[in-house]
Amino acid sequence: MCRFDFTRMVFSSTVFLFIFLPVVLFLNFLIAPLYRNVFLLIVSLFFYAWGEGMVVLLMLFLSCINYVAGLGVDRYRHRDGIVRIILTVAIIVNLAFLFYYKYFTFVIKAIPFINSANFDDMVIVLPIGISFYTFHGISYVVDIYRKNIPALRNPFDVGLYIAFFPQLVAGPIVRYSDIAKQLKSRIVTIDLFYYGCIRFIRGLSKKLLIANTLGLVVDNAFGVSIDEMPTPVSWLAIICYSLQIYFDFSGYSDMAIGLAKMFGFNFKENFDHPYIATSIQDFWRRWHISLSSWFRDYVYIPLGGNQKGALRTYANLIIVFFVTGLWHGAGWNFIFWGLFHGFFLILERSKILNLDRFPVVLRHLYTLTIVLVAWVFFRSESFDAGIQFLKVMVGLTHGEDFRPFIQMDAYGVVVLLIGIVLATPIRERMQRWISRIQWVPYAQTLGAAFLYLFLFTISVMQLAQSSYNPFIYFRF
Repeated sequence: MCRFDFTRMVFSSTVFLFIFLPVVLFLNFLIAPLYRNVFLLIVSLFFYAWGEGMVVLLMLFLSCINYVAGLGVDRYRHRDGIVRIILTVAIIVNLAFLFYYKYFTFVIKAIPFINSANFDDMVIVLPIGISFYTFHGISYVVDIYRKNIPALRNPFDVGLYIAFFPQLVAGPIVRYSDIAKQLKSRIVTIDLFYYGCIRFIRGLSKKLLIANTLGLVVDNAFGVSIDEMPTPVSWLAIICYSLQIYFDFSGYSDMAIGLAKMFGFNFKENFDHPYIATSIQDFWRRWHISLSSWFRDYVYIPLGGNQKGALRTYANLIIVFFVTGLWHGAGWNFIFWGLFHGFFLILERSKILNLDRFPVVLRHLYTLTIVLVAWVFFRSESFDAGIQFLKVMVGLTHGEDFRPFIQMDAYGVVVLLIGIVLATPIRERMQRWISRIQWVPYAQTLGAAFLYLFLFTISVMQLAQSSYNPFIYFRF
């Protein structure tokens, strides 16, 4: 029997799958196109308020600030001083709330001359998705300032752009320019809706069947005392975690892209098989594409990019990856994670590490090694815990607690192997191969429909029998 969890509403919850989404889709098709943006804004606010309560007012406030700032920048476009003031105030207001909720406690504790004990009882609950909708708002105002887009006159359209529920809580980060035409007018064709369903189910199965299964293995392995953890368990933990976070976040992105298509929107891709990368530069072209491109366009290029000499380029890269790490979490382990990637990216760009000299296989191994080591700090509770975990990985400790291996059943092993295979472009290659075969008309489409119906069924079965259903990127 399917259990309905009414305490939260995420894409992989029963209340979303069987109540919220069907009702919203049905009403969206009934409502006249003129009123669909208002309708989607209302249901998006309801979706967010379901889990966050009155914090939805913060998102509404920031949406209003960005709407007014956009109008101001557009109106005083020929008065550069006023425009710069409006832009600066808008960015400061957006970042001020992000700083307070996400970084205030971290900064207070990091300042040596402040007694952080005075703030021990202070609890600041991080609003889900604030990092994402803050970046949406900033990019909207900045793009108006750069004359890339016109300011929207309709506040409901600005609200929908920022609050649209498929991308609201965990991205991908969508630029207004990418969906501007679709906000004004869109048509949901049968093919678009069908592909949206397929894409959503693909993401749902990634999340429930692979990420959640491997997540349990990861939690068991990281739950072992660091003094008792043997080296093989540490490698099992970090390999499973690298697959968990990939299928968790790429699964969410697939669901977001699929949902958007069901409503007539086309979001850009957010992942492109990052674990087949042959360099750290290549990895960041493939991992969380919407975030890396956002930092490129709104931080790296404004700092001067690579146009002001090698030293300035490397400094800009360090700044970008420092901010990238900090964006993911208020902790020294996240900052180190970002700087670690930035360090190797600089080695590659400067040709100190000339990867062109090495065979492709070695480049793959090098990239995977760097990424896996970096994930240690991403997953660890602190920087010191990450260092201790690395010691276990390289065999500097001699623990004997092999319970995570013993607890890992045959199903977990199969899912791990499937995850490794599906992290490669094998699905796309098989699709291209199948498309060359002469099929009976519609046989290919029907075959895909049955396959994804099967995946949806077993995903729901998994959802019904397990209460373990975290989303890693919700805390960012």
